Amino acid sequence: MLLCLNAGSSSIKFSLYRVGAAAALEAHGQLEGIGAHPHFLAKAGDGATLAERRWPEGAALGHDGALRMLMDWIAAELADGALLAVGHRVVHGGTRFHAPALVTPALLDELAALSPLAPLHQPHNLAAIHACQAIRPGLPQVACFDTAFHRRQPDVATRFALPRALTQAGVRRYGFHGLSYDYVSRQLRALDPVLAAGRVIIAHLGNGASLCAVRDGCSLDTTMGFTALDGLMMGTRCGSLDPGVVLYLLREKGMDPAAIEHLLYHECGLLGVSGLSSDMRELQASDAPEAREAIDLYVYRIARDIGALTSALEGLDGLVFTAGIGENAPSIRAAVCARLGWLGVRLDPAANAVGAPVISAPDSGVAVRVIPTDEERMIAEQTLAIVSKQQGEPA
Repeated sequence: MLLCLNAGSSSIKFSLYRVGAAAALEAHGQLEGIGAHPHFLAKAGDGATLAERRWPEGAALGHDGALRMLMDWIAAELADGALLAVGHRVVHGGTRFHAPALVTPALLDELAALSPLAPLHQPHNLAAIHACQAIRPGLPQVACFDTAFHRRQPDVATRFALPRALTQAGVRRYGFHGLSYDYVSRQLRALDPVLAAGRVIIAHLGNGASLCAVRDGCSLDTTMGFTALDGLMMGTRCGSLDPGVVLYLLREKGMDPAAIEHLLYHECGLLGVSGLSSDMRELQASDAPEAREAIDLYVYRIARDIGALTSALEGLDGLVFTAGIGENAPSIRAAVCARLGWLGVRLDPAANAVGAPVISAPDSGVAVRVIPTDEERMIAEQTLAIVSKQQGEPA
């Protein structure tokens, strides 16, 4: 069995894969509300509920306790499959890591030094690794990086117009959602190898959102930069912002860095503009004009940035929608594509309504697809490849 973990500030998402000819999803779920209202839910690969547990408010569970509980549950309920390794989503791999890596003490030191670049994600990712080491000291662990997919971008796509000393200190564009882009790129290559070799933009539209310009499976540019705040408008994040706004908040509004950080990560985006919700489904169901304004801005920013990435690619052959909104919101796909008519994009309304694999019309100048993402499976595949290599076995 392979265990894949995605640890956040108040939740731990997990997937368990049975290793065979191909990794098969055995179970998945999450432990959420850690530190407040802990809730554990596990489901089988077919969606059937395997286990559910709730703790009283304020239960002293913590991340270590949550992981120990998860490991105990796996051992008790799925004892027929011993754990081979644990794969972790690690948000930041810096400039050095182009591929997943086996966890070692030296690696942990390097990743801890990157925590200032991803303060809301990296410490929790690393805490899960340390907790697993304490629970199962001899179990191999693999770090799978969200930044790695973008590490081969040309220098011109990664630089800010800042003094060179800051660039050399690591202030540059990194890009994120790489596990999703890697998975979708591989799926596209299997479905349509000719298109995959061409100029493609993948739109990862979920609570977090970004775009990636891909050619022949390689990232050339992306909308997220130094942090996961950059680029598109998101559920609660602002996306691209004039840095002068931050200076204004500091000087004129008297906000300190912690307050600004909370504002930009948790109070902006769809939630901030609408004043109602960060959930696209709720906004689409609302009659409030503020909800419509938030949706219109969301669509506008996506279409505008697709135009910018088309320039980076010097043309566009394909557009792929993925993640929660990208896969499940036909009206958002239609609104974005309506703004891209100048590129020759034409949708098939019937195909779009049901989320068919290909939603572009036969006469469209750009192929438009919907490909569900699966970051956990990507973690499983990368982890298995690393562990098999260490053991001298074929992946």
